[in-house]
Amino acid sequence: MGIRLSLVTRWTALVGTLLALGIIIALGLDHLLPGRALLVLVLSLTCVVPIAVITMRAQIRPILSLFRALEGTVTSYKDGDFSFSLHWPQNDELADLVAAHNALGNVLREQRLALVQRELLLDTMVQNTPVAMLLVGDGASGAGGAGAIVYANVSARQMLGDGRKLEGHRLSEILSQASPALVEALERGGDGLFTAGEGEDEEVYHLARRSFSLNGRKHELLLLRQLTHELRRQEVQTWKKVIRVISHELNNSLAPLTSLAHSGAELVRRGQTERLPQILETIEERTRHLESFILGYARFAKLPSPRIEECPWPGFISRLASQVGLTVAGTLPPEPARFDPAQMEQALLNLLKNAHESGSPAADVTLQVRLAPGLLRIEVMDRGQGMNDAVLTNALVPFYSTKRSGTGLGLALAREIAEAHGGRITLGNRDGGGLMVTLILPA
Repeated sequence: MGIRLSLVTRWTALVGTLLALGIIIALGLDHLLPGRALLVLVLSLTCVVPIAVITMRAQIRPILSLFRALEGTVTSYKDGDFSFSLHWPQNDELADLVAAHNALGNVLREQRLALVQRELLLDTMVQNTPVAMLLVGDGASGAGGAGAIVYANVSARQMLGDGRKLEGHRLSEILSQASPALVEALERGGDGLFTAGEGEDEEVYHLARRSFSLNGRKHELLLLRQLTHELRRQEVQTWKKVIRVISHELNNSLAPLTSLAHSGAELVRRGQTERLPQILETIEERTRHLESFILGYARFAKLPSPRIEECPWPGFISRLASQVGLTVAGTLPPEPARFDPAQMEQALLNLLKNAHESGSPAADVTLQVRLAPGLLRIEVMDRGQGMNDAVLTNALVPFYSTKRSGTGLGLALAREIAEAHGGRITLGNRDGGGLMVTLILPA
C-alpha cells in the first residue's frame, strides 16, 4: 500500500519547493551581480513564476477533469443511468470521494435492477390476469365521467376496446360504446353484480372499484371480472346439492310414513283402534310438510307468465307493509306501475325478509322506487352485514344459501320474476355497510 499524501501536504510541498528554487536562483545571481539585490530578485521571480504557473496548471488539470467527470455521472444518475464509474490514480482525499461515488453508483444500480425486475413481474401478472383493470384519473368514473384512462391491462382492452389501446382516452368515450348494463352499474356506485346481453349471450360480471390518491391527484381503480363460467360450474354443483336435499327430505318423510302405516295396519288387525287417530294425525302432519316442501320448489320451477296490469303504488306498498316491516325512502311515483302485482309482491317480500334477517335494524330496512328514462328501479336497502365476494357471486344461484335452514330460493325467485317481466336484478354492498338489491324493470 503506497504512502498516503494529502492534498494539503502536496500543495504545501509544491509552494515550498518553488520558493526554495527562487531563493537559490536569487543567491546565485547575487554572487554574479553584487549590489543589485532588487534586480536579482526580479530576475529570479521572472524565472520562477512561469515555472510555478505551469506546474500549478499541470497539477490542477486532472482535478478539474475529475470534477467534470463527477458532474457527468451525477447527470447520468438523474437520468436513471447508473452504469458509469470513475477512477482516480492518487491516494488522497479525492480518491475517497471517487470511491464513495462509485459505491453509491453500485447501490443505485442494484436497486434499479431489483426495481425493474419487480416491475416486470408485476406487469406480467397484471397483464395476464383475467380481471379487466382500468386506472382512471382526474374525474368521476360514472357514465358521464370525464376521467382519462391512465392504465388498462390486456383483459380491459379486449373487453372494452376490441384489443386496442385505451390509455389516454376519456372513460366517457369508452363507455359510449360499452354495454348499457356496465354504464348503469358504474352510475349505481359501489361493488356489485350486473348482467349484460340476453338469452344465450347473457354474461354475468362483478364490478369492484377503489379510490385513492396518486402523486397528489385522485384516481379510481375499476376491476371488472366475468363470472359466467364460474356461475355455470356453481350451478351444476348446486343442482347436485338440490338432488341430495330433496332425496334427504323425501326419505325423512317417507320412512316415518311407511312405519306409521304399517303400525296402523297392525293395530287394525289386532282390533286395537284407540291409537289410530294419533297415528293418522301424525301421517297427515308429515304429509302436509312434504307437500309444502315440494310446492315450494315447484313454485320456483314452474313460475307462470306474469299478468301485467296497472297497479297504484299506495295500495301496493300498503299490502307489503302489512306483511313485513319497511320504511319508504323518498316519494312514490304518481303514475301506477305496470307489472304482475302478485309476483312482484312475492319478490319484494322475499327481499324485505332477507333484509330483516341480515342483522339490520328494522328501521333501516328501506324501499325506494325511482323512475329513470324507460326504466323502473325498485331498491331494497338494509344496514346489515352485507355480502362478501363469494356470496355475491353465488347469491342469485338457485338453492344457494348461507342460512342453515334456508332454501336458497328467495333471491333466485326474485330474479326469475324480474327476468319474466323483461328486467333484471342486481346486488351491491352499500357504503357504510349493508346491502342494496335493485329490481330493474321496463317502465
